[in-house]
Amino acid sequence: MKDFAAIDFETANSSRSSVCSVGLVVVRNGEIVDRFYSLIYPIPDYFTFWTIQVHGITMHDVEDAPTFPDVWSKIEPLIEGLPLVAHNSPFDEGCLKAVFAAYHMPYPGYKFYCTCRASRRTFANELPNHQLHTVAEHCGYNLANHHHALADAEACAAIALEIL
Repeated sequence: MKDFAAIDFETANSSRSSVCSVGLVVVRNGEIVDRFYSLIYPIPDYFTFWTIQVHGITMHDVEDAPTFPDVWSKIEPLIEGLPLVAHNSPFDEGCLKAVFAAYHMPYPGYKFYCTCRASRRTFANELPNHQLHTVAEHCGYNLANHHHALADAEACAAIALEIL
């Protein structure tokens, strides 16, 4: 796969619609041509202790952030005609569908590919696990800022370029 957009969401709480940040890496002809990152004001608008521990984003960080529809209006033209790739795509696709539904936006039916599933097929028992940081390192990408949405999307893109 040489043309795709790697995407990663972080959420504020256990609700999939509570996206609080997004990272996007656009790949064309096997090269990264664009990157996008934004904080997002989440709905529902509260953070749990656990999610803050994972990604470090708090309500204070997003109090002036744009809402999802505003952010998506910037992303949509970047990904037009491209499949989306995510590590553990059921989570990210679930977030995207949930936030579209929360804002009563028609979901365009994006095609998702999963680098976690691809890693399980490609590397099978070579790796101790198929978590993003493990697979990224195996593919030669140093994921120094894990759980930052843009860093995770970049790692996903590196994995996709290696095994998809």
